[in-house]
Amino acid sequence: MHALAEVEREIRAQDSHGRRKYLREFNQAFRTYESVLTGEEVQSALRAADVILVGDYHALAASQRSAASLLEHRALAGDRPVVLGVETIFARDQHILDEWWRRDIDESELRQRIRFDLDWGYDWAPFYDLLVSARDNAEAVYGLDCMPREDLRKIGARDRHAALKIAEIRQRHPNAAIFVLFGESHMAPGHLPRAVRKAVPEAKVVTVLQNVDSLYWRAAGERADKIEAVRVNDDVLCVFNATPLEKYESYRLFLDQWSRCDESPDYAPTIYNLIDSLATFLEINRYASHNGNQPKFLVDMLPEVYGGSSGQMLGRLLLRKGVSEGDLKALIARVEECGSAYLPEVNAFYVREFQMIHAAEDATRFLHQACQGLPERLNGHGPAEMEEGGRTADRFYARVVEHAIAFFGSRVLYPSRPAPAVDDSLLSRAAIEKLAQAAARVEIDGFESSVLELGQRIGSQLYDAYLAGKIAPSGLRRLFLAHLHEPGLARKVCGAVISKLRAASRPTAKAAHA
Repeated sequence: MHALAEVEREIRAQDSHGRRKYLREFNQAFRTYESVLTGEEVQSALRAADVILVGDYHALAASQRSAASLLEHRALAGDRPVVLGVETIFARDQHILDEWWRRDIDESELRQRIRFDLDWGYDWAPFYDLLVSARDNAEAVYGLDCMPREDLRKIGARDRHAALKIAEIRQRHPNAAIFVLFGESHMAPGHLPRAVRKAVPEAKVVTVLQNVDSLYWRAAGERADKIEAVRVNDDVLCVFNATPLEKYESYRLFLDQWSRCDESPDYAPTIYNLIDSLATFLEINRYASHNGNQPKFLVDMLPEVYGGSSGQMLGRLLLRKGVSEGDLKALIARVEECGSAYLPEVNAFYVREFQMIHAAEDATRFLHQACQGLPERLNGHGPAEMEEGGRTADRFYARVVEHAIAFFGSRVLYPSRPAPAVDDSLLSRAAIEKLAQAAARVEIDGFESSVLELGQRIGSQLYDAYLAGKIAPSGLRRLFLAHLHEPGLARKVCGAVISKLRAASRPTAKAAHA
């Protein structure tokens, strides 16, 4: 206990989060237990559960290995399938996890693309062993977490998000026992367990704690040589696989390792911050669980962000997804010119050099795609691939609206971006129709330059109307959510925007009188 006190003092000096209310609630929740349990009694309790919430001390490898052992024993019972959900992987990265599950990608690519070392930072080996165990013994594995991890003020939203993802898993696997590995502080009765019971009220939920200090020291007073587990109450167990000193020493070592870490620039937090800022401006709830006037679970659609040495891996990913060599060269050229690019085909950013003006525009392009449900990633075709040759009127209108939204969003995030040096007179529907007909007759380069110029012109006028108080963020949100990939809709959306701009330009009666 003396050695433990020394370690705890050093941890407190480097990590002040322990004084947060959320963590205090966990530390105060479990002080006593009802009885001592054998290993078989633990398994019996788990066989009676539909959802098993396992508390994870991330820095302790024994914690992840114990979770793998519990999952394997439950699967061996053979009475029902088993599913695993993990906090370590964001729900937004489920498609990456699915690729690994199907053996389309290897361990190294999985580790890099889920940003394990950048976003998690603990030991890879015990966590990967858990994933392998799940692939060998379980029916499926799911990522459950969402951003932001560092802000404890939002940790309750993460609990509610995870609970709703668990409810979705239960719908997909109604007969399965669902194992969930989440950080131990989430296991306080009023945290994740309460959210899960609210999301799946019909399920039997059991919490499995690991190595809780107060229970460990109390169990140390038992006459038995070794206590494997204790029953805290009917719905909570605690298993022991490490001492408190071992647990906290492992965390202290990670703190020391992180303090001396010298990595190349990580652009992902910057990209996510731009997306988050624009979503806040548009009054988009990133945690909305229903489609409608909000995109469903925007936090689960956040893009992958590549940079530096990961460029080759991104190139392989794009080729696997059917992107041609020519398009890949065009992408490289765009990155050379602008420093970054958003790739809707794979919902990913590539950043070589951060340039605010272009990063802000691409962040807007992502948010627009996300509001559409990421059509290009999900079904392989977006507004740009509507008809033969890609030069129909539908495609013209869709591309104009896309460029208008991208330019508008870039001005919101980067107000010093200058307006385009083009005619800023108001357009009419008839003028747009004439331009569409003309653009359909020109070569592809002329087509793209025409829609870009027109889109930026409309986007600039949208921004001016917003500054003048003529268009509210909620109205702009509806523009982001308006679907463009169905025939005829892009034309209607573009026409509605033109009509709105013309109405916004009319002076009020009071102003006209003056």
